[in-house]
Amino acid sequence: MSSFDFNYLAGLFPILFRYLGITLQMAAMASVVALVLALVLALIRVFKIPLANGFVVVFISFFRGTPLLVQLFILYYGLPQLIPALIGLDAFSAAVIGLSLHFSAYMAESLRAAIQAVPRSQWEASYAFGMTRIQALRRIVLPQAVRTALPSLMNYLIDLLKSTSLAFTLGLTEIMAKAQMEASSSFKFFESYLAVALIYWGIVLLSTHLQSKLEAHLSKAY
Repeated sequence: MSSFDFNYLAGLFPILFRYLGITLQMAAMASVVALVLALVLALIRVFKIPLANGFVVVFISFFRGTPLLVQLFILYYGLPQLIPALIGLDAFSAAVIGLSLHFSAYMAESLRAAIQAVPRSQWEASYAFGMTRIQALRRIVLPQAVRTALPSLMNYLIDLLKSTSLAFTLGLTEIMAKAQMEASSSFKFFESYLAVALIYWGIVLLSTHLQSKLEAHLSKAY
């Protein structure tokens, strides 16, 4: 029975850090797209825009009701068979699109609930001051809704970061894929996967700290 190799574990971190940029870039791009898309979906649900609302309901149901891994496979391996223009889609782009679509469905429901939680009197007061619906939404309602939805949105963003580890199934070489390569070549599976777990854990701890700081900042006015 082989013993735990601390030296091998320590030597893995410089190797994995070389690929950390790919993981963080993928997470950052997917987070921005997911947040923007989630806001659009939430507003369609709140205002019940004809035709679009029905599509959004189905969209959210599908992406919340099916596994992310299956969605990635459909996007990267399945759709190019039906849409030839997607044959040239690279793994990085596919992962970003898949993560964005999947988590936008969850974030949209959080934003929708937060917007609808703002008292109706806030809307009426805004209209009384001569604001349009868009102005009321931007100046009065959304700031309150974002504060309410922030904890759940941050949790989804952290889940998104961790879910980037599934990108290796599309052939993308990021920290999870590199850890698997190192484990396969050295047969030190525990050390290899522990190293990548510690890196993800460190990023999540930092994200959680930033979340608490942001929540405290937004709560000052209250």
